[in-house]
Parts: sequence; C-alpha cells; structure tokens
Amino acid sequence: MKITTWNVNSLTARLQHVLDWVAANPVDVLCLQELKLTDDKFPLEAIREAGYPHCAVFGQKTYNGVAILSRTPVRDIAKNIAGFEDEHSRVIAATVDSPVGELRLVNGYFVNGQAPGTEKFAYKMGWLGGLNAYVGEELKQHPRLVLLGDFNIAPEDRDSWDPDGLRDTIHHTREERDHFQRLLGLGLCDSFRLFEQPEKSFSWWDYRMLGYQKNRGLRIDHILVSEPLRPQVKGCSIDRVPRKWKQPSDHAPVTLEI
Repeated sequence: MKITTWNVNSLTARLQHVLDWVAANPVDVLCLQELKLTDDKFPLEAIREAGYPHCAVFGQKTYNGVAILSRTPVRDIAKNIAGFEDEHSRVIAATVDSPVGELRLVNGYFVNGQAPGTEKFAYKMGWLGGLNAYVGEELKQHPRLVLLGDFNIAPEDRDSWDPDGLRDTIHHTREERDHFQRLLGLGLCDSFRLFEQPEKSFSWWDYRMLGYQKNRGLRIDHILVSEPLRPQVKGCSIDRVPRKWKQPSDHAPVTLEI
C-alpha cells in the first residue's frame, strides 16, 4: 500500500498536475494540503474518475484546506484539532479500511509561523501544542496511525540547504524542532529517516532565486508512523519530478510504502 502527501498550493491551479501524477503513480491514498478552495468547488468528479471515489474534504476560500483521497472507503472523519479553537481548515482525519488493515490518517497543513517573535509564530506554537495533545488522544484510540502533511518544520540541520545561515529563522527554530521531537515522543517515527537517503533531500523549494534549480530547499513535508506500523514500512521517498513541470507547486509529493 502507498500513501502520499502533497501540498499542491491551489488545487484549482494544480488539478491537472494531480491527475497526471496519479495516472503515473496510482497510490492508494493521496493526502493534499493548501487546496485553497471551498468544499463546493472541490473537483469531486475528476478525482473520482482518476480512481479515488472516497474523498474527505475540508476546504476554505483562498487559503488552507486539506483532503484525503482514497481508493478504499474512509470513515470516522474528523476536522481540525479537538479542543483547539481554530477558524482555519488545517487538519482532517479519517480511518481507512486498507489492504493492509485499518489505518488512521491525520493529514495536516501546519501553521507557517512567519517569523519568531510574531503573533503568527505564537499561533504556531499554540497550534502545535494543541496538535500534540490531539495526536496523543488519537493514538490511544487508533494505534495504527499515520500523521502526515506539510509540517512547515525542518527537523534537523540536514533537512535544510543552509542550516547555519538559516539557523533560528522560521522552520529552523529550536521551538519548532522541539515540537517535532514531542510528536516523535508520542510514539511516532519519521518514516523517511528509517532508510538511507541521498544528501540534500528536500521536499520544498522557493519559487524565487532559482531555488529549485540550485537545490536550495527544505524537507518540511513529513510522514510519521506509529510504532505498530513501523515494522511494515517498506520505503519512503520524495518525487521531485512534478517540481520540474510548468507552473508547479513549490512542494513535491512524498510517498510512504507499507
């Protein structure tokens, strides 16, 4: 079974990219972030025709928005973080009855945070605290859990193209990295790091200053799996190909195989 996370940075703008990618990469579940559209604008018919009849969608006009697209049924859908008030559509969870058994998927578009010391950074810290409590409760009910999405955190120096120059800037702060470690402390592991990976493996590149061409990127899109799933993980990889397409998302798909 293959599960992919991809921040598409507007599904309206990138729908054909998504359709082309799943045609070449028929993963079982595709989790999207930054839909940037309301639920009524979601291209349900096109997605179903592409082989994903079961869709859990949590959209928002202009910003945010997340979705879980599945070839097999999804149920027990939950939106946003229980116990944390938020006007933004950032988290959707669902249970998938998959070929490898029942899985709980939590798909998130984590807060960017703008810069340390700002109100948006304080919001990010509060949001991450709420997420930690929420995922802890989800794990009690669903031991076979996958937390995935655009985390907006580069957890280690090797996840940044310039760890020294960017130290203590957004995505690189100790506070953000501590929150990432707290998620691992709940009993999750970073599936990408279960395997030997090429150096400078990134999932996001800035549109500006030839970021992709110069490989000035960050690894901020992650798939964390719970300990009961860890022995079943067969691989985790980043597909850079869509980043080369015309008018691409600034993120690349990341795929877990179990």
